[in-house]
Amino acid sequence: MKKKLTIAVIGSGGREHALAWKLGRSPKVEALVLIPGNGGTEPNIGIDIADIEALKQYCLGARVDLVVVGPETPLCEGIVDAFDGTGIRVFGPHKAAARLEGSKIYSKNFMKKYGVATADFAVFGGADDPAEMIRSHKGKVVVKYDGLAAGKGVYVCSSEEEARAAVADIRAKYGENANYLIETKLQGQELSVIGITDGKSINCLLPSQDHKAALDGDKGPNTGGMGAYCPAPAATEAVLDAIDETIILPTLNGIEAEGFRYRGVIYFGIMLTETGPKLLEYNVRFGDPETEVILPSLKSDLLDLILAAFDGTLGDIEPEFSENYFVDVVLASGGYPGPYEKNKLITGIADLAADTLCFHSGTKREGEALLTSGGRVLNIVCNDKDLKTAVDTCYREIRKVSFDSMYCRKDIAHRALGE
Repeated sequence: MKKKLTIAVIGSGGREHALAWKLGRSPKVEALVLIPGNGGTEPNIGIDIADIEALKQYCLGARVDLVVVGPETPLCEGIVDAFDGTGIRVFGPHKAAARLEGSKIYSKNFMKKYGVATADFAVFGGADDPAEMIRSHKGKVVVKYDGLAAGKGVYVCSSEEEARAAVADIRAKYGENANYLIETKLQGQELSVIGITDGKSINCLLPSQDHKAALDGDKGPNTGGMGAYCPAPAATEAVLDAIDETIILPTLNGIEAEGFRYRGVIYFGIMLTETGPKLLEYNVRFGDPETEVILPSLKSDLLDLILAAFDGTLGDIEPEFSENYFVDVVLASGGYPGPYEKNKLITGIADLAADTLCFHSGTKREGEALLTSGGRVLNIVCNDKDLKTAVDTCYREIRKVSFDSMYCRKDIAHRALGE
């Protein structure tokens, strides 16, 4: 039997907790650590993930075989490149390919170059005046800051006033010369398609749907995600075929043509419009909270898929999935995504049903106490053969958990349920 692996998962959110949970179920894993992890994970190693050299030295000393990177920033900063030559495999794209997420402008130009279906756009910066584009679209545009902004650099506008305010906000936050793009606002349902790729082939996991707005009815400010479910009924076989033909295959062709070294995850954020699916954005890592439903729905060993991406054997694996629906509801701190208080005592997790999953996002331990430490605090995940039953079970389980000023959306999966 081949040597079992020691794995380090980089990150501290619900996505990383779910990754560690899924990888930890593999019989091929000897040991697994999280850097830095959170109050729901162990063992945790307290290293700043911005310090790539410190991460590398720890992994070398601990004889880590595989590093799985959760968040985008280390990938865009070149963590994969930094580990080249160490003998440690890092699951993720090299820095050049990570620009697909790290730069909105680079990403859109890549889509245009390789014929990926997406919205029309124009690039601005410095003294450029976007007034004509805003006026010609009657303000129905999406304004995107070029760089990473932790999900807060995208402004979906419905009026000229909103669009002008978005541009002003970008300039105020990132400087008068900040680069940004403005694209035509698309209408329809959003869909997340996430796959594991070796840069030539891809194995997609179940299509899911995220809920980005803070409040019921898709109202309120955008967040990192207030819940998700999979599989999304909107992703019919015909829709998935169209996504494959007009988005995924052109993307893989572009990755190969650019000579990118890409062994990792690619996330396609898609709008299902009346004229077909259009790509909104790439991410170069697992989405959050989509990961919290797509990994529990995956019956196959995630580690097998990851290793196949390195070995060039992805095409030999046909992933197996549960036939159930999986639903994740995020429990958030009052005030999120704006200012919120921390250090609230969390109770009730021990009362959850045995088949209910609880992935921690923003928690910490102080002695025996579990406290809040972030805006998104917990992910409660339930499943059932019937979507409505899975949703109802999730909300019933949530009533067992409590912390001061806790809130959640009450309508996760409302689109699929026709509510």
